Amino acid sequence: MSNLTPEPKNDSAIFLSGVSVRYRLPSEKVATLKEYMIRLVQGKVRFHSFMALNDVSLEVRKGEVFGILGRNGAGKSTLLKVISRVLIPTQGRVWVNGMVSPLLELGGGFHPELTGMENIHLNATVLGHSRKEIKQKIPEILDFAGIGDFIQSPLRTYSSGMAARLAFSVATAWQPDILILDEVLAVGDAGFIQKCTERMRAFRQSGATVLFVSHSIDTVRSVCQRALLLEHGKVLEIGPAGEVCDKYSRLIFGN
Repeated sequence: MSNLTPEPKNDSAIFLSGVSVRYRLPSEKVATLKEYMIRLVQGKVRFHSFMALNDVSLEVRKGEVFGILGRNGAGKSTLLKVISRVLIPTQGRVWVNGMVSPLLELGGGFHPELTGMENIHLNATVLGHSRKEIKQKIPEILDFAGIGDFIQSPLRTYSSGMAARLAFSVATAWQPDILILDEVLAVGDAGFIQKCTERMRAFRQSGATVLFVSHSIDTVRSVCQRALLLEHGKVLEIGPAGEVCDKYSRLIFGN
């Protein structure tokens, strides 16, 4: 646990103190929901606890591109959900200063039967933008996504890379105070990844804060100032991105 002050500073964008998330999971598999409900009423369902986050303290400053590293199951996505207020922690304090735009799952807010254009309107409306604001941004969104005539096709016809392009384009068309990105570059091609990293750098220069989760050590090293390394829900390291990336590399590769 890092030595944080008990209160966020003036330049803090995100402040977490002693945050833990405990999940209660069934100890055995149940074939159907009906069987589960019957066994639950009968008191025959046994549970075990799982700590997805364990006493996490963290402070991210305004204008920082902050990386989050860790192996699968380390607690990265749970941490982002807590910061996005999608998930309430079991204990601890969460303080967030500013409007948050979370991209926790590419295309998670899209409807597969709607066209790309219809999904732009749907997603941007959910993010709180007016019809006029959306209309003004559509040319920029289409240019950044670069999916051509597919914009008039149902989302179910898109490749994962095309869906990623559109999701990132909509989420970043308006600069938020805090942008949260969870593995959004994993399915993009090299050209699109370069566009995304340039946009993240531009956001930083304009004072926005970016939380960036990625398995790509090189990307975190190149775009982030500081980073956090999680393992089994606990903080292993917080510090300069290069140092944290080196520790993560040793953790997964043993060198």
